[in-house]
Amino acid sequence: MPSEVDQSRYRSVDRSTGLANGAYWSIETHELMRRLETSASGLGGSEAASRLTKFGKNTLMSKSGASTLVVFARQFRSPLVLILIFAAIVSAFVGEGQEAAIIGAIVLASCVLSFTQEYGASRATEALKRRISRKAVVLRNGIECSVGADEIVPGDVIRLSAGNLIPADGVILNARDFNVSEAVLTGETFPVVKAPGRSAAEASVAQRGNTVFTGTSVRSGTATVLVAATGDRTEFASIAAALERSIPETDFARGIRNFGYLMTEIMLVIVIIVFFANLLLHRPLIESLLFSLALAVGLTPELLPAIISVTLARGARAMAANGVIVRRLDAIENLGSMDLLCTDKTGTLTEGVIHLDGWLDIDGNPSTDILLWARLNATMQTGLKNPLDEAIAGVQGEGASMAAFAKVDEIPYDFIRKRLSVVVRTKDAEDLLITKGAVQNVLEACGFVQTANGREPLDHLRRAAIDERFRRWSADGYRVLAMATRRFESRGAFSRKDEADLTFAGFLLFLDPPKEGVRETLAALTQRGIAVKIISGDNRYVTAHLAQAVGLRADRIMTGEDLSKLTKSGLFAGVQHTNLFVEIDPNQKERIVQAFRSRGHVVGYLGDGINDAPALHEADVGISVDTAVDVAREAADIILLKQDLGVLVRGVDDGRKTFANTMKYISITTSANFGNMISMAVASLFLPFLPLLAAQILLNNFLSDIPSLAIASDNVDPEQLRRPRRWDIGFVRRFMIGFGLVSSLFDFATFAFLLFLAHATAATFQTAWFVESLLTELAIVLIVRTHKAFWKSRPSPLLAWLTLAVAVVAIVIPYIPFAARFGFVPLPLPVLVGLVAITAAYLFASEVTKRWFFDHESGNFHRTRAGPAIGSGTVSRSAHIQ
Repeated sequence: MPSEVDQSRYRSVDRSTGLANGAYWSIETHELMRRLETSASGLGGSEAASRLTKFGKNTLMSKSGASTLVVFARQFRSPLVLILIFAAIVSAFVGEGQEAAIIGAIVLASCVLSFTQEYGASRATEALKRRISRKAVVLRNGIECSVGADEIVPGDVIRLSAGNLIPADGVILNARDFNVSEAVLTGETFPVVKAPGRSAAEASVAQRGNTVFTGTSVRSGTATVLVAATGDRTEFASIAAALERSIPETDFARGIRNFGYLMTEIMLVIVIIVFFANLLLHRPLIESLLFSLALAVGLTPELLPAIISVTLARGARAMAANGVIVRRLDAIENLGSMDLLCTDKTGTLTEGVIHLDGWLDIDGNPSTDILLWARLNATMQTGLKNPLDEAIAGVQGEGASMAAFAKVDEIPYDFIRKRLSVVVRTKDAEDLLITKGAVQNVLEACGFVQTANGREPLDHLRRAAIDERFRRWSADGYRVLAMATRRFESRGAFSRKDEADLTFAGFLLFLDPPKEGVRETLAALTQRGIAVKIISGDNRYVTAHLAQAVGLRADRIMTGEDLSKLTKSGLFAGVQHTNLFVEIDPNQKERIVQAFRSRGHVVGYLGDGINDAPALHEADVGISVDTAVDVAREAADIILLKQDLGVLVRGVDDGRKTFANTMKYISITTSANFGNMISMAVASLFLPFLPLLAAQILLNNFLSDIPSLAIASDNVDPEQLRRPRRWDIGFVRRFMIGFGLVSSLFDFATFAFLLFLAHATAATFQTAWFVESLLTELAIVLIVRTHKAFWKSRPSPLLAWLTLAVAVVAIVIPYIPFAARFGFVPLPLPVLVGLVAITAAYLFASEVTKRWFFDHESGNFHRTRAGPAIGSGTVSRSAHIQ
């Protein structure tokens, strides 16, 4: 009996489609069509539109598209924000209404700032995702048409072929060598054979051999499917939430989380020590609590989530303008961290516009028969579309007309056989099987060879001659396919077992020249610290020829056969010294990527075919193109709108800019904030009054955050784009302590100036130090945003103007009418001049410290990079972020 979950699924299908029995896989297809009120020719356009309105779009309910109110409410879930709200309530309760109002206003303003950034970023991201929506081939009124996958409805009839991601649940009406990968649902590694028929009502997902499911992918063959369930009524929907939870945490997200832990530890220590110390000094409880909490908030980069969101979204928009669509924002950081790119050659290193340059017989002479057979094979097959068949179809035929032949059957291509056969009926009522494929794979199925003297046995000498021609042409850069035939008496159906005792007929020579400018593009990648490895299913000769043509080393080659003999540890050791991986099968691609990651590399994989999907999943950043097969596009993190490595180079630069600007905010807030908060904590223990009131700390923190909103648009020095950028929490800690101590040193100098030279009162001290601490926080923005001398690197106009505007506000705020509400008093001119002088000295000292710090860190970087260790994939990501 089916489980309770299965029974609820049946009932769900019952309600949505009106089926009398929800187990649609157990119903005869003609009866299922009747109940779904459809036919083998599909639905009409108006009926499909009506059902789309009734059943809704064929998508899972997304949790990412939160409403405006939800996004706004989310800004208040921070523990620090909640603590401040609690503190404001307590202040109001004990009669400190003005203090409570000020705290509430600042908290609200901060949350509004954060909301505007996050909401705008989320809307921009959703708009980018809509640009790469998936399509499906559907029968409407008996005519094939391409529609958005989200517009499919129950009762639709869809056509599937190799490379398609299946868009809905349904039963198979007819199929040909149809193999489906169902690992996403069942965990089964190997493809499952699917065929028309019926399955038992109680059959599990893995046992329904007549059914296909949303989210699975077609590995080989073709099929026509009747859609029975869409959207949230599919099997995939029941596990979608679990799949979302299983997405591994990126290194960048892990770094942010560890940074949060670090800040939390520091805040807890400061809050506890300062709070109890102030109580021991017999200061009011509420005042001590508010001051301690304000210190914690002042130390916290509370706009970090919003800054990350807007920086990544801005980076995604910049990348989209350059032809790169980001499907997952976290992938931007991985793209910037990438130090190794694995790619196939076709379309990336080559023009991708393949030309058929020769159709030759066994002796290397042009043959009209070979061209005719090739055109019949290429134009009549209905499976996986590919550039080779398009090149063949584009050549005008000579000799006999194709109209004299009628298609009987076909044996679709798959990546094990590496050949494709089409059976045609000749005018003599004879069936001719025409096979096209990789030379060695076709030879395996041949027992004869077509010579000038007729059909002769394929002996050792003839096999060697074929192999020699194949090698010579491949070494000249040609992609070589073989043609073979076999004649049968007229009959109805054929299968793979008929691909035996074929007659080897000749060769097809294709030329795909290196892409113009690709040598320069590869050099640009090398300059950015990214090595390029070719992983190809093509033979070693043509791959080596191309590598030499584009400037890559071609002397260190590993074949698929060599790889299959290596143990896991042997492969891990061998990949580091290999440049070309040739004659590779899909599972081996995944092993290669895994080995490189285990060697400590951040690996990008660029692929667009069915056999690239496993490697795209395994890579740190999967990269595909807009024209790729569905399964490759869905496996990728990043989509190139143009199959060009130059586009990827610009994407890498944008990724590194995004990471650099995110780290700027962290560097700025941790250096200045940490120093100021430590200074205040220490000063509070020795001064007879609080160095700053709680409201003043919060206002200071709020104003200093305003320029940070422009960080996403800031310019990045070219030097920071020259090598991969990675997260290192140790670097952040060292940076925070180093620059924080410099900040504290000048804070103490400010205290000395105010107490011993200016003889400041409590109000004057608090006002003066508010101005000085805000000025130093703004000054540090200009210092740490670049590794150059700050006057040699121009900030973005928005960042410069916002910084200048807040600096002006910092100076004039003691003189505005409502300044007294915050406890400010006007500052005498000598005090103001002294503060400006101290800020200038701090600027100079920070510049000197920056030079020393980055020189020291650079030395550490090169020492740690001298010998990468073999370990987990995260080892490589501990390099410094400078």
